[in-house]
Amino acid sequence: MKKIVLLFTCLFLTASLSVSLLFAGGKQEVSEPAVVEEVPMTHEELVAAAQAEGKVVVYSVTSRIANAAKAFSEKYGIEVEATNLKDFELVEKISKEGSTGAAGADFVLCQDGGRVMGELLNLEYLYNYVPPTMKDQIPAEFQSPLAFAFINKVFIFNDELSEAYPITNIWALTTKEWKGNFQFKNPFQEGVNANFLTMVTKPEVADRIAKAYKDYFGKEIELTTPNAGYEWIRRILENDLVLTTSDTKTAESIGVKGQGKEHNAGLFVFSKLRYKDTKNLALAPIMEMEPFSGFYYPIYALMCSNASHPNAAKLFIEFLLTEEGFSPWSSDLGTYSSNPSIPLQPDDYPMTTWVKILVEEDPAYCFEHRAEVEEFLNEYIY
Repeated sequence: MKKIVLLFTCLFLTASLSVSLLFAGGKQEVSEPAVVEEVPMTHEELVAAAQAEGKVVVYSVTSRIANAAKAFSEKYGIEVEATNLKDFELVEKISKEGSTGAAGADFVLCQDGGRVMGELLNLEYLYNYVPPTMKDQIPAEFQSPLAFAFINKVFIFNDELSEAYPITNIWALTTKEWKGNFQFKNPFQEGVNANFLTMVTKPEVADRIAKAYKDYFGKEIELTTPNAGYEWIRRILENDLVLTTSDTKTAESIGVKGQGKEHNAGLFVFSKLRYKDTKNLALAPIMEMEPFSGFYYPIYALMCSNASHPNAAKLFIEFLLTEEGFSPWSSDLGTYSSNPSIPLQPDDYPMTTWVKILVEEDPAYCFEHRAEVEEFLNEYIY
């Protein structure tokens, strides 16, 4: 079996998040994110200190940070230097800056919990900060580390020919009718996708996948791999899974009208449903899929230990957790603030719906097992 470069190098330090509590109203030692002693400030004092610094630098995995930065600058008169990076680029950049002491970001919006917590928080290149004004608004289980938002990726199909779901069981994707007709962004190009494939191998999830197999085929699964999760991965890959380079390209490929295909679906971010109107695409989510309809994961807001403008960073984090600051994301469906008071788009689904039908990212499990899953994937992808 070919070896791949491991994406994790350090100890992991957190347990799985549990979003259901928020939106309803292992093998190694883990530790809490580092706590930095803060000098107590009122909001007015923080604003004055931030304005005295005059600038803030942020690295972000979401491009909408540019719109939030503009609104923040207009509100407080503070210059924002915002850089949009892929998840692995952000981890590597902060690792380099943190290990060398080079000036760079003041705070980050980051994803891929295993790497972020194992390589950045645990080495204290990043630290956790919760704005005092938000401690009573953000549920406690999302304050350590601070979750800024949650993203979901869902099985989505082309509904031009019919609004009826073309499949209701993930094992249908392994049949000849779906050969070459299912798309997913290459997991070696985005950490959260690799995390999802790791999560399907988690025993509790794999047991559900085994039950779905029996429900679909009417017989017990015969394994050629460690468990039903691995088996499903193997079979979709061998069924000519189309690996794409971006969720945008996946959505455009799936949703273009006039294809005349009954079997045509992908697993990508739910927010791309906005393309139904903006790009005239035929897209609809599969909300009744056994044993799950996709997955979800957090984006964290974390301070950089070598921040040159720490007060401006703290003020910007506070701003992002308000309805005003979150508006670049809440203006569309598919991104869910950790602040439950921020309203959704009228045609979106609440997280109470999603947590029941999606696989939750467990960073601890991903940290411990992703390397072996990637080695397994490497046999089929490269």
